Parts: sequence; C-alpha cells; structure tokens
Amino acid sequence: MSPPRVSVICIFFQAERFLAEAIDSVLAQHFADFELLLVDDGSTDGGTALAQDYAARDPAKVRYLDHPGHANLGMSATRNRGIANTRGSLVTFIDADDVWRPAKLAEQVSLLDVHPDAGMVCGALEYWRSWDGGKDRIVQIGRHHGRLCHPPETLVDLYPLGTFPAVSVDAMVRRAVIDRVGGFEDRFTGLYEDQAFFAKVLATTPVWFAPDAWLRYRQHTASCVAQTRAAGLYRNRREAFLSWLAEWITAHDVSGKPRLLRALRRERWKLMHPLAGRALTRLQHALPDLIR
Repeated sequence: MSPPRVSVICIFFQAERFLAEAIDSVLAQHFADFELLLVDDGSTDGGTALAQDYAARDPAKVRYLDHPGHANLGMSATRNRGIANTRGSLVTFIDADDVWRPAKLAEQVSLLDVHPDAGMVCGALEYWRSWDGGKDRIVQIGRHHGRLCHPPETLVDLYPLGTFPAVSVDAMVRRAVIDRVGGFEDRFTGLYEDQAFFAKVLATTPVWFAPDAWLRYRQHTASCVAQTRAAGLYRNRREAFLSWLAEWITAHDVSGKPRLLRALRRERWKLMHPLAGRALTRLQHALPDLIR
C-alpha cells in the first residue's frame, strides 16, 4: 500500500470522556487520504480500550501506539512517539478533547499544495464553550492572514513572545520541517510543550496563516492550561520556557537572532515585574509596530 498523504496524531491520557468525539471528527473528514495514530501516554481509564477498539475496527486507517511498559512520559514524548511512526509527508495533530470541522484536512492540504514554500499552515481557533452551555468565540491566529509570513516576524509577533494569539495544534506541518527542527522537546511534559515546538518552526520556516476556523478548542477546567493556572504554576513554567528558548535561539542559526533575543529579554523582564509588564503588554497591543 502507498503511504497516506497526511498523518494525524492524537495523543491522549485519561481522556475517555471526550476521546471518541475527537476520533469521530477525524474519521468524518472530507479528505480521506490520511492515517490516524492514537498514541496513549499510559492511560489507566477506559481510553486505552476505546482507542484499541477503533484501531481493531479499521486497522488500515487507525493505529494504536503506547510507550514501552505503557509508561506515562508526558505530552512531548508522546507526540514524538507518534511522529516516529508516521508515514505521511504532512503531519497534523488533534488533542483528545477537541473536535475538527469536516473540511479541515482538505483545505489545509490544498493550501500547502498551492503554497509550496510554506512549511506549515494554521487557521483561526474556536474557543468552544457551547458544548457545556457557554458562548463560543473565534480568535484569529497570527497577525497577517492570507499570505506567507516569514521568520523572524512570526515568532516576534505571536505569543509566547508577542501579543498576537499563538499557533495551536490545528496546524499542519510538513514532515521534513518536523525532522529539521527535531520534533517536540521532551523536557516539556505539559504546558508549553506545543509552543516549544512551534517556536522552532516559526524561527526557521515560512508559515501560511488562514482566517478559517477548523478546530473547536474545548474549554473546560480539566484542561492542561486550566490546571496549571489553578495550581499557581504558570509563572514558573513560563520562566522555564523562556530560558530554554533563549538557549535554543543562541545555539542555532536563525534569522533575526538579535531581534529574537531582545524580545526574549523583554518577556523575561515583564515576568519579573508583573504590574509594569501588564502595562507594557497593553502598549504592545496598541502599538505593535513600535514595541517589537
């Protein structure tokens, strides 16, 4: 059998409540030339059996993977486990509590075909609260839409260095780009695991930002971000991320290195001076071309 065009990676841990809905949204895609890798990070709930059942019912399309000994190694290591087993030239991700719109794969593949210089494509993000009675909100990712954006502007503009919303896991990335930047960073087991990876991509690769919302990003109190903030760990995690990113940029040949390091110093200063930092962030929002 020829390899699929797209590899979809869904990592999960204790995700029985939402996992089937995420999987079904992938299997309902209009674009059919894909494989789905369900990568278990050592779950002890019913998610393991659920994923294994999907793989058994459609082995040509769906595969189940876990770590040796069914270990729990964290989100980055689990994404890397999936990447190592992909066969597609394009790779995309879905979290176990999120849902895709049916045209997601078809439209992203088309954009990458039309724009061969783009190493990644990503769209807007729908903050999905209506599943639990709330109100949904669509947030545009990036600063410029409908055109190819080049480093270092993308990394400077977007969170976690800038004030524009960050790339999310709805992105589709060329496998060659993933290999070039070295995949995900195993040291980040939860918060910032995705942003560490995307920072490396944004620092080295042109990206196409689309205005379309392909991902319904489920909002709930059990999410990784919500739990980290509730535990009061956000500041420490952000400080660790910024230190790592400064080391990575210093060690690699990236365009605009002085500008990136200047932005990192600013963000670390804001972390040390939270009141003044919030004022500076508001000023960045109002004058993004002046304070960069």
